[in-house]
Amino acid sequence: MKLTAQETGVYAIAPTPFLPDGQVDTRSIDRMTDFYGEAGCRGITALGIMGEAHKLETEESFDIAARIIKRFSGPVVIGISAPGFAAMRKLAQFAMDRGAAGVMIAPTPSLRTDDQIVSYFRQAIEAIGTDIPWVLQDYPLTLSVIMTPAVIQRIVTDNPSCVMLKHEDWPGLEKISTLRDLQVKGALKPLSILCGNGGLFLDMEMHRGADGAMTGYAFIDALVEIVSLFAEGKTDAAHDLFDAHLPFLRYEQQQGIGLAIRKYVMMRRGILTSDTQRKPGPSLTAKARADISFLLDRMARLDRRAALMAAEYAA
Repeated sequence: MKLTAQETGVYAIAPTPFLPDGQVDTRSIDRMTDFYGEAGCRGITALGIMGEAHKLETEESFDIAARIIKRFSGPVVIGISAPGFAAMRKLAQFAMDRGAAGVMIAPTPSLRTDDQIVSYFRQAIEAIGTDIPWVLQDYPLTLSVIMTPAVIQRIVTDNPSCVMLKHEDWPGLEKISTLRDLQVKGALKPLSILCGNGGLFLDMEMHRGADGAMTGYAFIDALVEIVSLFAEGKTDAAHDLFDAHLPFLRYEQQQGIGLAIRKYVMMRRGILTSDTQRKPGPSLTAKARADISFLLDRMARLDRRAALMAAEYAA
């Protein structure tokens, strides 16, 4: 089951569960993987930035990738971004040999010029192999690499194995429209566009032509429903559900503590055993946890998922 340019729906960006002592929590990985499937996620993306991949030992990364690929019935994308191409090639080949649908590659933060960016991806694909479908991650807020629509067009044209864009520019609505216009004009090949940023702009991104989301959110099942409603043409219902979640989406998207918030709520939902991040990483204060309870109580008036905080996945 390899990625194609026709992918739609929601790919959950999976956090990496840890036990309080910092060890990888395999039981929570299994519960989380099952939850994503039951929530209706089309796919899972593991070992991304929010998966704390940079804090994992090589063997841990391989074990996590293999575990999720084996357990999830849908497509799994493995993030392979690394300082060097040799490490990227090794993880890519390992993941694909075990049934991954594709890999995701982000630009190294040192890239500055358009030619440097285009050349980097050309070399990366030469290293991992041109037969592996891959996702181009565009995340300038964290990686400080600016990829214009013209640069994305060059990368996708130069590398036919690129079948998906993980769009995380902010603001980025005009970029989506420009890329879709290029496709209408025949200047850009088919390309799935799934959006990130915790779903914060998902409502308008769907209007601009996005195919869905590739992101994390403590209520990923709500994002699945929102994308499905848009696909069914039920735009008012989609906006109503999005609006109900927007205050918490905004709160979870805070720089620095967003992952701590997400893991905490996933723990309260019974998906994770612990909200531990591997050090270094921030922890929530008592006031932050009170904020979360306040926002969940308000959300629960409109979406019952916010009121059901523990049972089914706790075993």
